[in-house]
Amino acid sequence: MTKVSPEVGDKMQEEIVLSVSADVSFASNHFPKYKIGPNNQILEEPKVDPKAPSLKEVVAQETSLLVEQQKRLSVRDLASKFDKNLSAAAKLNDEARLREVASLEGHVLLKKLRDALESIRGRLAGRNKEDVEKAISMVEALAVKLTQREGELIQEKFEVKKLANFLKQASEDAKKLVSQERSFACAEIESARAVVQRFGEALEEQEKNSQASEKQDVEGLMDEVQEARKIRIRHQPSKVMDMEHELRALRIQIREKSIFSVKLQKELAISKRAEENPSRLYELNGSETLGSYLRIQPCSDKAPELLKCSIQWYRVSSESSKNEPISGANKSIYAPEPFDVGRILQADIVSNGQKATVMTTGPIEHAAGLGNYVDTLMRKPNTEFNVVISQTNGQDHPSHSVHVFHVGKMRMKLCKGWITKARESYTASMQLCGVRGGGNAAAKALFWQARKGHSFVLAFESERDRNAAIMLARRYALDCNVILAGPDDRA
Repeated sequence: MTKVSPEVGDKMQEEIVLSVSADVSFASNHFPKYKIGPNNQILEEPKVDPKAPSLKEVVAQETSLLVEQQKRLSVRDLASKFDKNLSAAAKLNDEARLREVASLEGHVLLKKLRDALESIRGRLAGRNKEDVEKAISMVEALAVKLTQREGELIQEKFEVKKLANFLKQASEDAKKLVSQERSFACAEIESARAVVQRFGEALEEQEKNSQASEKQDVEGLMDEVQEARKIRIRHQPSKVMDMEHELRALRIQIREKSIFSVKLQKELAISKRAEENPSRLYELNGSETLGSYLRIQPCSDKAPELLKCSIQWYRVSSESSKNEPISGANKSIYAPEPFDVGRILQADIVSNGQKATVMTTGPIEHAAGLGNYVDTLMRKPNTEFNVVISQTNGQDHPSHSVHVFHVGKMRMKLCKGWITKARESYTASMQLCGVRGGGNAAAKALFWQARKGHSFVLAFESERDRNAAIMLARRYALDCNVILAGPDDRA
């Protein structure tokens, strides 16, 4: 058995290194790991890398994604996608070429390594020679493995080339679709421009027509103005003023005659009733309007004295003949209140078992301008009236000093300076109505029950203030879901 010295081994290593071509480039700085399988077959240990899928899997995945997104992508996006995939296929083709070059370099390297081992085998003997022969067989097995790998690379190259052709064709189709859609869009834009142009022409024509018509209207107005100026020049201003004064005088005369006509009609109705009933004993005197008072007077010598008779006033609805007694109205004088507007008033006089009836000729009329006055007062949060207390809880009030009666949206108050006589919110127990009796001053007085057991009779400065206070308080109370009326008037 030949012994190899260290010097001889170093020389052999130097010869092996020098015999390898310098043009060979190694993919890594170490040889791959192999193992001996059955029948002395050289097997390469597989490299498992789960993070790096194979080229086929990548191509299949990209193809499936393209097929899924083809339906929801626009034509332009699809074309750009195909262009990207085409560039990726070209890149894969370039990588396959590089692998082919590396494979050729591997064949050259294995050939040179085998030649070096053959040269070494001739110089060695014994156990070292067997090792060299095993190395030579391993090199030959690597060559076979490399040839198989080249076949797989060729197949992959063919598939990549096929995919590249498919993507190139798809890209061309997408470009055709893009150009077709662009042509359609251009045609639609041109048609839209034509429509807009037609609309613009129509609007210009309409504007011209409108300007012509306006010009004609202006000319007609100018002619009318000139004609009016001529008419005004012909008539002197003094004559126009005289005509206006005459018109005003005529209106005043017509108003006075209408009032006089109403009075005559009422007197005529009274006279007709007197003729129909010659035996009547009493009659009503006074204006049948809100703000005045009605008085029962005897019209026959046989009529008993009113002081010895019992009197009761009633409200008669214009829709029905039902009589509604007015609580507390048992005097010969009665002043209508806002609740009586639109109703006929009737009074029954009973003496010694005999009853006489008097009634108004028509419904009580509203006072002129009272509604507008109340609407003006409602714009204020609180309205004040100057009053004098005539009675307190049914007893005459000795002092006649002026008090202030406040009518608010939520309550009413009676005070004098800082002293408050009564202050109550709107409740069901509160009562407010005109005074039912009391002589000629009844039209200016009202009855106010702030709460049970606490009442006043207030005299106002005018009939309008008294009626306005009643109407205003009833409207505010109605907003609080309270019906404000006199005794027994809610029924």
